[in-house]
Amino acid sequence: MVEIIKHPLIQDKLTRMRKTTTPTLIFRQNLKELTQLLMYEATKHLKVNEIEIETPVVDKAVGFKISNPIQLVAILRAGIGMVDAAKELLPNAPIGYVGLYRNEETLKPVKYYFKMPQPRSDAIVFVLDPMLATGGSAIAAIDLIKKEHKQEKIVFVGIVGCPEGISALSKAHPDVDIYLAAEDEKLNDKGYIIPGLGDAGDRIFGTK
Repeated sequence: MVEIIKHPLIQDKLTRMRKTTTPTLIFRQNLKELTQLLMYEATKHLKVNEIEIETPVVDKAVGFKISNPIQLVAILRAGIGMVDAAKELLPNAPIGYVGLYRNEETLKPVKYYFKMPQPRSDAIVFVLDPMLATGGSAIAAIDLIKKEHKQEKIVFVGIVGCPEGISALSKAHPDVDIYLAAEDEKLNDKGYIIPGLGDAGDRIFGTK
């Protein structure tokens, strides 16, 4: 399942992130807010258990608690810009990291780091990366999570994707749901999304 969230707040914040003139601080702030809006949608299918609570007015009232164990995984390095925002919504979720960089000649991902929380077959893993361009990094990260972590339920949450990346990830992992703020036009010959955001990692960390 692929879901493009076209909410007015998301479209407004995404436009700010696209602008060349947007400084790093504002880019990061809008990325944080966009991540939380997307996570709101991506978590809408979580299950809850009914619990009994006490309020300031009554001794017994009905409350609800999320029953799904949740893990967050950031694809380095740009995924770091999303993970803290997701953690604010899900403060008890442990965090994993998958380090991948793209070979600029082959455009293929190369692994340099992999650290996951304690495996739980019943957990839902939210994989975070702002860009779904060629799909190579997302596919490689999910390959590793499934192989080394034995994880079954995985959800990809990104900011901007393109037809090539969405198609590649959906074909490689049809069981993975994809949530994005926008599906852009295409990739250019360097593997960047058009119109895109530029290099999300550079814009998050203020590097070139």
